[in-house]
Amino acid sequence: MRKKLNTIEKGTLLLSGNEAVARGAWEYGVHFATAYPGTPSTEILETIGEEYDEIDAQWAPNEKVGLEVIAGASFAGARVLTAMKHVGLNVAADPFFTLSYIGATGGIVIVSADDPGMHSSQNEQDNRLMGKAAKVVILEPSDSQEAKDMVGEALRISEDFDTPVLLRMTTRICHSKSMVKVGPREEFPVNGYVTDIKKRVPIPYHAREMHKRVEKRLEDISAWGSESFLNRIEDGDTSLGIITSGISYQYVKEVSPEASVLKIGMSNPLPWNLIEKFINMVDRIIFVEENDPYLEENIKARFLIQADGENIIPIEGELNPEIVRKAVHPGTIKKVTFSDIELPARPPALCPGCPHRGAFYCLSKLGGSSTGDIGCYTLGMMPPHNALETTVCMGASIGVLSGIEKATGRKEMGKMVAAIGESTFVHSGITGLIDMVYNGSTGTVMIMDNSLTAMTGGQENPTTGKNLRGEPAPILNLEQMVTACGVKYIRVVDPHDLPEMEKALKEEMAREELSVIITRRPCIMTYRPGKISVAILDPEKCIDCKMCMKLGCPAISWDVDKPDISGLLCWPNCDMCVQVCPVDAISKDMEGLQ
Repeated sequence: MRKKLNTIEKGTLLLSGNEAVARGAWEYGVHFATAYPGTPSTEILETIGEEYDEIDAQWAPNEKVGLEVIAGASFAGARVLTAMKHVGLNVAADPFFTLSYIGATGGIVIVSADDPGMHSSQNEQDNRLMGKAAKVVILEPSDSQEAKDMVGEALRISEDFDTPVLLRMTTRICHSKSMVKVGPREEFPVNGYVTDIKKRVPIPYHAREMHKRVEKRLEDISAWGSESFLNRIEDGDTSLGIITSGISYQYVKEVSPEASVLKIGMSNPLPWNLIEKFINMVDRIIFVEENDPYLEENIKARFLIQADGENIIPIEGELNPEIVRKAVHPGTIKKVTFSDIELPARPPALCPGCPHRGAFYCLSKLGGSSTGDIGCYTLGMMPPHNALETTVCMGASIGVLSGIEKATGRKEMGKMVAAIGESTFVHSGITGLIDMVYNGSTGTVMIMDNSLTAMTGGQENPTTGKNLRGEPAPILNLEQMVTACGVKYIRVVDPHDLPEMEKALKEEMAREELSVIITRRPCIMTYRPGKISVAILDPEKCIDCKMCMKLGCPAISWDVDKPDISGLLCWPNCDMCVQVCPVDAISKDMEGLQ
């Protein structure tokens, strides 16, 4: 059996950036950590929960609550960390901005995992802008070693300068692995809560003084940063100077090792003295950074220099060495890489056996659609269901449905429901449902309860009965919660029972009052049936009607003139294709294994 990482006190480990942040939290004495799972940040809290027993770790219902809880722990003197994907910081923005004024007692690290290229996100925002607006320190690691080390430095900065620190990661840093030198855990005392009204109650009278301290803090940290190892000049050919940060630094070193480089590890406040020194030592400057030209705009505005950057580096999508090579050294021979090979397209699809498929199949069959949300069920937009039409942010499906009704009326809204997962409902959907009740909205909300926070890899949430470490936890009863919100009509249905699912949708969409359907069936990642019973096709009975194809199941494909059901992909005990076949050409193979 593999040793837990907290038993390895010295040596070198191969760690992803997320695992390195978790290691840093352990080594540098973090007492408490919390998060809402969100790719690409999810593994930070998972690793803490699985590997580091000395840290009290838990899932939060959303990012705002997570940040508020660590704020309280910091007020009591604990070292704390919370992690979220970039759009999660939007949810936490209210406490984030005010906490900048309040400052830190125990060190506060807030991890923002940005997603250049939008691998799993609805936008490509650059949270260096959020950190600058909030007037907090921003650190940017460029590999796993720095991700670990910067957790420790962030905690020291937080406590020495009385500020929260934003550790800005990106997808490539979060998920790429590299060697990390590790050490033992340092213990720091939790000094306990001490009342400090002027520090922690930002009424306008107090906040005005707080703001003055924040501005002075930024000046002091900028001067300190010019001498810190976080920012450094790497001497090279002075005819070309490149200013860069984060993962972009790695690409710069690969394609232009001869250049002089200013590596920015602390991107707010910027180390102005060091930047001025670098500008004066090189003939030409290029800014290489991913997404927004943050460094370029700020440095150009202060020093009024001529430099290349966004005019040669794209602000959309992820960078890679070849993009940087083409920009910095145009005309060089392009290397053929794996990324140049065109691979067959594979559209995203709900898993075989996914409980959401039955709900969307029935909704589509009835000519209906839905306002959607962030989660696996967003894939209800894909053919053949075409049963989801909007996605804005976590929890928005309910409010959007209500808004459509306000603008068009109940009849014009037609057969449209709000689709939202149980974890997302807890995250930020409850207030939308309360709004519908309070303001007299009608319509149907479909809470798709698969007993898991599935899209981020299968994390627990308040409805699952387990906490982050898999220990028993109280179960939030969705029916009671919906009732408490004021909804009168609630029904629970198994979405794999297609006749019942269709009946529930038909009746509730016709209702002239607000109603909630809870579709309840576990995500396939949570269980493996003991008795295997996969679907099999009798080609002699098949009439080529393609009804089974309308399920959009990846296990079913069309082979010349007949469907083909893959026994490797078919999920045991699903049987939706058996239900839709009009001539009983599909049946369940009950000869499975235990």
